[in-house]
Amino acid sequence: MNVKSIRRPASLSWLGAGALALLSFFAAAVEYQPNFKGTEINEFINIVGKNLNKTIIVDPQVRGRINVRSYEMLNEAQYYQFFLNVLEVYDFSVVEMKSGVLKVVRQKDAKMSNIPVVGDNNGGIGDEMVTRVVQVKNVSVRELAPLLRQFTDQAGGGHVVNYDPSNVIMMTGQAEVVNRLVDIIQRVDKAGNQDIEIIKLSFASAGEVVRILDNIYKKQGQGDQPEFLIPKIVADERTNSVIVSGELQARQRVAEIVKRLDAQQENQGNTRVYYLKYAKAEDLVKVLQGVSNSMVAAQAAPAQGQGAAQGRSTGGRSDVSIESHTESNSIIVTAQPDMIRSLEDVIRQIDVRRAQVLVEAIIVEVGETAGVNLGVQWISAEGGMQQFSNSGAPITSIAAGAAAARKVTPPPRVVQSTIPGVPSETVQDPDTPGDYTTLAAALAGVNGTMLGIVKNDWGAILQAVASDSNSNILATPHITTLDNQESYFIVGEVIPIKTTTSPGQSGGNPFTTLDRQEVGIKLKVTPQINEGNAVKLTIEQEVSGRAGEIEGNPIISKREIKTPVMAEDGATVVLGGLIDEDVQESESKVPLLGDIPILGQLFRSTSTTKRKRNLMVFIRPTIMREGGVMNEVSQRKYNYMRAQQLTEQDNGIKLMPASDKPVMPVWGQERQLPPEIQKKLDEMEPIKKYEQEQH
Repeated sequence: MNVKSIRRPASLSWLGAGALALLSFFAAAVEYQPNFKGTEINEFINIVGKNLNKTIIVDPQVRGRINVRSYEMLNEAQYYQFFLNVLEVYDFSVVEMKSGVLKVVRQKDAKMSNIPVVGDNNGGIGDEMVTRVVQVKNVSVRELAPLLRQFTDQAGGGHVVNYDPSNVIMMTGQAEVVNRLVDIIQRVDKAGNQDIEIIKLSFASAGEVVRILDNIYKKQGQGDQPEFLIPKIVADERTNSVIVSGELQARQRVAEIVKRLDAQQENQGNTRVYYLKYAKAEDLVKVLQGVSNSMVAAQAAPAQGQGAAQGRSTGGRSDVSIESHTESNSIIVTAQPDMIRSLEDVIRQIDVRRAQVLVEAIIVEVGETAGVNLGVQWISAEGGMQQFSNSGAPITSIAAGAAAARKVTPPPRVVQSTIPGVPSETVQDPDTPGDYTTLAAALAGVNGTMLGIVKNDWGAILQAVASDSNSNILATPHITTLDNQESYFIVGEVIPIKTTTSPGQSGGNPFTTLDRQEVGIKLKVTPQINEGNAVKLTIEQEVSGRAGEIEGNPIISKREIKTPVMAEDGATVVLGGLIDEDVQESESKVPLLGDIPILGQLFRSTSTTKRKRNLMVFIRPTIMREGGVMNEVSQRKYNYMRAQQLTEQDNGIKLMPASDKPVMPVWGQERQLPPEIQKKLDEMEPIKKYEQEQH
């Protein structure tokens, strides 16, 4: 180990006395020529700290021997950099604190220490550890950071981190390495000639030109074409312009293609065919004809005014033809290029996929009815009776039926003999059986219990009945329809209703006219999807059914709701409801006698009916903008029906235990042929292959 410190006095022969102080400073300058062989690194650090008059703290993990020698004389700054270089070679670094104290640590631990943050004015020199933050302006730090990490020792003291929100890169390491990375960043972070150019079209359609260019550059982007050479192209339909952003050479190439595409077509070639995806050609033709007529009128008005000022008239353009082709659902337009571009823009905005709405209605009706009838009726053969209409079967009908049901015994008759000597004979004819038709019709109206008493010429009946009925009706009709499209749904029956009766010809059979009416569950809905997830629904909901007959004509009960409503997607709203309770009491009695306490019950008839009904209608719309939502809803409904069939199949057929009930296939499964047909096709497959090989 040898360190030489040499003082070299300067010549003073040509200097004046006024410069003695400055010369004494240079005369005291010290130069070093380090020479360390097999020296402990801690000893090396101590010697350097003593020579430089620095306080150095050494990490306990800093160990080893060094071999280094300099054949040149080094000043103090060079000597310090020599010290840093030696430590860097042996994977150690020096961290300088603000107080001037130096810390010697391992390189991989240095980046976690209090390393000074430097900038452009003071970037550090040599192998001193620094941290630097660089703002990147033209490229993405996310893409640049992996490139920089290849030029630094990430396992050692070097560290490169990118912060995307501010687009900055933070680097830690030796000053020379960090400065080299900064120089790389400055060379890479060059703003290209990413200018914007607007190309005005005269004949072609901006949307169609951009579609062609997108197809061209989409294929180039799949190859080895650099991304910065692929321009960004946007169509401005309002001004019929193409906006190009990118490098100069890329913009020039696009401009050349656009120039070739923007060529005037010959008159016979100004015909375009548009194949519609969603709209109906016949309906769209009417819209396009109205738009074209308005445009022709707007263009003709200024031209006519100008012609009048010049003493001549200018006619409007009428060379526009718009036709539809039903088989291919397409529209054929023949017009001037500017007119074609305008009509094309209308077609593009109208021919879009329309959203669908699934409307699910829930109809719940819970009813309860109770009634009690109690009445006494009597009749006398000599005359007089008591009969009430609210007691079911009238006693007169029962009495008439009982009389008709009795058998009739005819009186004996004498048969005169025509033979002399033979006396006449008395004959008894058989009894005539009674007719039970009238009695059966009268008793058919009996409901409950009837007790009859007949004494001499008097007869009486007592009828009592109590009824109780409950109903719980749940219907869930649902319907899927397009946006702004009315849809109708009914589950029920069609019943005939007599309207008019006309006498037949020549007194024949009368002619009756019948009208048919639909009854059941009806749902008519027209949805309109608003901005966001709200749906406006115009709904007509009806629940109707038979409620008896009057003179052969059916009585129809009907509950109907007609209302517009606004609902959120997937939300359930109540459309309307009916909660009613009806109590009816009816009493028929004989005056005065019916008012007598206790005994008055024999001279009156009482009927009481109580009815309570709760009816609610709920609605839930579901917007289906994509086919995936429709498929999900359909699968859910399909699986529900299939689960019902599987349940019925598990129950089996009682009298046919070996038979299976029909079951829908699993959702998404391909339909299979019957086993016998599939077997036949499998047998024919080898024959088919043989015939194909022969041909």
